[in-house]
Amino acid sequence: MRRIRYILLELAVLAFAGIQAQNNGTGSSMKPVDTAHFYMKHSYDVLKYRLNVDLYHCYPNPFSTAFPATEVITFKVDSALNSIRLNAVNTSIEVDSVWGAASSFIHNSDTLTIMLGHIYQPGDEVSISIAYHHKNVADHAVYSNGGFVFTDTPPEGARKWFPCWDRPSDKALLDLTAKVPLNVKLGSNGSLADSLIQGDTIYYHWISRDPVATYLMTMTSKTDFAMDIIYWHKLYHPADSIPARFYFQSWQIPDSIEAAIGTMTDFYSSLFGEYPFEKIGFATLNGLFPWGGMENQTMINLTTNGWQEGLVSHEFSHQWFGDLITCGTWADIWLNESFGTYCESLWLGHKSGNLAYKNHLDSQANYYLANNPGFAIYNPSWAIHTPAVNQLYNSAVVYDKGACVLHQLRYVIGDSAFFQLLKAYATDTNFMFKNAVTPDFIAKANEISGTDLGWFFDEWLSQPNHPIYSNSYEIQDIGAGEWNLQLLLSQTQTNAVFFKMPIQVRVVFTDSTDTVLRVMHDTNHQFFEFVFSKEPAYPVFDPYRNILLKKATTTLGINPLPDNTGFRLFQNEPNPFKNTTTIKYQLPVLSSVSITVMDSYGREVLPEFTRQNDAGIFNYTITGKNLSPGIYFYKLEAGKFNETRRMIVIE
Repeated sequence: MRRIRYILLELAVLAFAGIQAQNNGTGSSMKPVDTAHFYMKHSYDVLKYRLNVDLYHCYPNPFSTAFPATEVITFKVDSALNSIRLNAVNTSIEVDSVWGAASSFIHNSDTLTIMLGHIYQPGDEVSISIAYHHKNVADHAVYSNGGFVFTDTPPEGARKWFPCWDRPSDKALLDLTAKVPLNVKLGSNGSLADSLIQGDTIYYHWISRDPVATYLMTMTSKTDFAMDIIYWHKLYHPADSIPARFYFQSWQIPDSIEAAIGTMTDFYSSLFGEYPFEKIGFATLNGLFPWGGMENQTMINLTTNGWQEGLVSHEFSHQWFGDLITCGTWADIWLNESFGTYCESLWLGHKSGNLAYKNHLDSQANYYLANNPGFAIYNPSWAIHTPAVNQLYNSAVVYDKGACVLHQLRYVIGDSAFFQLLKAYATDTNFMFKNAVTPDFIAKANEISGTDLGWFFDEWLSQPNHPIYSNSYEIQDIGAGEWNLQLLLSQTQTNAVFFKMPIQVRVVFTDSTDTVLRVMHDTNHQFFEFVFSKEPAYPVFDPYRNILLKKATTTLGINPLPDNTGFRLFQNEPNPFKNTTTIKYQLPVLSSVSITVMDSYGREVLPEFTRQNDAGIFNYTITGKNLSPGIYFYKLEAGKFNETRRMIVIE
């Protein structure tokens, strides 16, 4: 799904109310997840919804959303039961009767409870039949106006047009038959099995080959809809092809998207595995449609003038990230929307080059920084209590910040591992045509990268906000044709944790050459020193803006540490030295102190210095007589504080 902000070229500013900031503590919140609990397990698993809807009278003026329908639900029993509960909103749906395995029903408080004829045991497959009618109401799920009749139901609006278990984790097959006037074209999920004409009536019969989440089930129709059909030949099986259906109003021209869809499908297939479904479908709707686009499985709905590559690239990528693999709970919505937004940048980069890719991500980062509401991307409580739509689909956090997090993950683990991860995730049979939750993706990232990335996902997904860097530097001529660059990296945000990240620093020299260094910034107020054989002019922090989610300044002159820190390790003096040098350190409280001197391989070269000091500034003098000329490091540890600096021994 894409916010209408995309279509309006980001001129609108969305205001979001009732948003609570998450815990700003420093502890990790990425705890092991009870996925069975998060998947909202219930006592049965829906296998198929068979719907028969009569929309015939919904198209003429006065336009009505009232229609009669029958439904057959087939489900597999998970635990012994003699009744089931379904979601069915009372103000939208009125149930008329039940039969089959159903014996009676109670419908109140938006819940349809159906009593069964006897007790069914685990493994039993049961079918119940329901006759109901949708009322003539504006419920933001069923829309009828100007010859259009369509449904749009994220996150939990399917319960407004048919009784169902309306959670993203219970995907099921859909078999839909719709009765409409002869001049209507109607699209839905899956393949068109039949279109039977009887007089002035046509019955469209759509069948999904693969399971669909209820919020991705749809009907899309209009009188005198224009339609084009082209065919995409599979990337890895070129002899096979699937139809791409384009529904549009006669005055619209979708030619550019029809021309691009083959290349786009090839591109995504090469990255994420071959397009997984039996059809590609798009339809443009009218002004009642509340989004820029909605990624209904194989039947994507777009806003009125929605034939734009950026919007289409977002929605179409959802066929992998959102439809093939659906978020297991609403806490995991970023696995849909952050991925879809990132794919916009990927497609733009594929078409127009890396600069276009980076500029698009920069615009997403800037929108987030200007509109950040202050909550985390990943909120486990959303798995149980679905938030308001404007929070669940928050553009700044869920879309734009999430897309930038994916780019930052790419920066941390490298291009090769990143794209291997996307493909491995999208083609994992544990997730394909099923669901995934956030810990699933993290586990896959750890597996593919060969490292524990828990720190990365904790700070960028589970924590709100972003780092604010206030960096400083000094350049010293240390003689013998060498210069020393000292860099102090500090984060000053008060509404977020410390963000550990690898940092690139581009050092520009006075002769206009440069070099790029990479260091791991894993503690706050961290000193780095570099010695060069030519004079540095200045450093550039994060020169390629790979850490998109930040604010940063870098100034000449080492900043003093904040008063509330108190701990400090000073540069040894003199440096470089031949005989002796003094290390100075500062303590704010009584502390146990250790100083370790190491060579460039990290081996201790002098006995460890340990002492207990009161608050104050202290000196530790070492001699170089037992040290060969070269570069060494000394590390101070005092409680939780540790800092490392570099020193040079000369002949």
